[in-house]
Amino acid sequence: MFEKILIANRGEIALRILRACKELGIATVAVHSTADADAMHVRLADESVCIGPPASKDSYLNIPSLLAACEITGADAVHPGYGFLSENARFAEILADHNLKFIGPKAEHIRLMGDKIEAKKTAKRLGIPVVPGSDGGVGPEDDAIAIAREIGFPVLVKAAAGGGGRGMKVAQTEADLLMALSTASNEAKAAFGDASVYLEKYLTKPRHIEIQVLGDGRGGALHLGERDCSLQRRHQKVWEEGPSPILSPEARARIGGICAKAMQDMQYLGVGTIEFLYEDGEFYFIEMNTRIQVEHPVTEMITDIDLVLEQIRIAAGGDLPCTQEEVNIIGHSIECRINAENPETFRPSPGTITQYHAPGGLGVRIDSAVYQGYKIPPYYDSLVGKLIVHGKNRPECLMRLRRALDEIVVDGVETTLPLFRALARESDIIEGDYHIHWLEQYLAGKAPKT
Repeated sequence: MFEKILIANRGEIALRILRACKELGIATVAVHSTADADAMHVRLADESVCIGPPASKDSYLNIPSLLAACEITGADAVHPGYGFLSENARFAEILADHNLKFIGPKAEHIRLMGDKIEAKKTAKRLGIPVVPGSDGGVGPEDDAIAIAREIGFPVLVKAAAGGGGRGMKVAQTEADLLMALSTASNEAKAAFGDASVYLEKYLTKPRHIEIQVLGDGRGGALHLGERDCSLQRRHQKVWEEGPSPILSPEARARIGGICAKAMQDMQYLGVGTIEFLYEDGEFYFIEMNTRIQVEHPVTEMITDIDLVLEQIRIAAGGDLPCTQEEVNIIGHSIECRINAENPETFRPSPGTITQYHAPGGLGVRIDSAVYQGYKIPPYYDSLVGKLIVHGKNRPECLMRLRRALDEIVVDGVETTLPLFRALARESDIIEGDYHIHWLEQYLAGKAPKT
């Protein structure tokens, strides 16, 4: 087991990793920018190192500073959390060159799945169902039009190196496609330094279903059920739940088995999430995230498996926590991502939290690094915290969620809490009848309301 882990992240995920380390008896090192000197994970860690000014490129993305922090403190492993350097294959390789363990997948798998075109080819080769589309990047416009005609409009233009909705455009017609190709390519170049784009069939009302996987890097792997992440705004997940309200046990076992077998064949190491669009009973691979997910607590609540702790154990050479047959889906869980944003315009609202009260009671969990008097800086994402609830079934879970949302207090900044209070009482949400476009239609006044 590791003796000391450097946590190369900030906010709630840094605190989440710190807690897992403490349970394992591992010493922790918090790194922070000057803007995060008063962060909760910095206060609770055994040691802390300032790695630069507020800008991420000068601190949390500054690899030489992180290496120096490891050397100064004697850390023997680095946990990257999510975001920042968590899916940077070169960072994993540099750590290995310095005899430091990267708590995450093998660099080759991070690199492979980071290229959306190669990821799709690999998924197809491993027997994972994929969305109809181009086999690779699209070149001249007439090639793109020919491919679009073959798979049928509407089509989705996507950045090969993309994520988070950047470099992604929908084309309803051939005329739309020419503009979409140009716009998506330019966005991809600006965001990722790679202008390559590819085409996929655009599904009209799919669900976003993701399968949590865990591998030991030696050919052992299992799946831990699914999360339904269909409530999204601008391709960003807002509300996640598991199990999905629409999947049957047979469908879950089928797609889970396919994913677990693929990870066994890859000899995948650590946690990962294979994401699908699901429509008319069919799954279509869209991407794989080779890191811990923001919404991982949903899976933890319904399986009683600590994913972050298992990440660390497996990275240290440990075995999988159980067999596939021993994985049980228990009850239902929902997570709401509470951001410091205006609930109508979604404009960021940094500032000082003047009052804070976390809800409690059976089945209620808060993953947050804020406290009363904490100043939310303007330099990073606006996540205040994640409210996660669990119940023996979905109706009880929703009931518990409404109670917890009414109880939580976050004053001093604007938050998205009013949105979640409304969503938890919407008839479509209560019935589980929604898709990936539902939330944006709802916000635009087009979705049914109670």
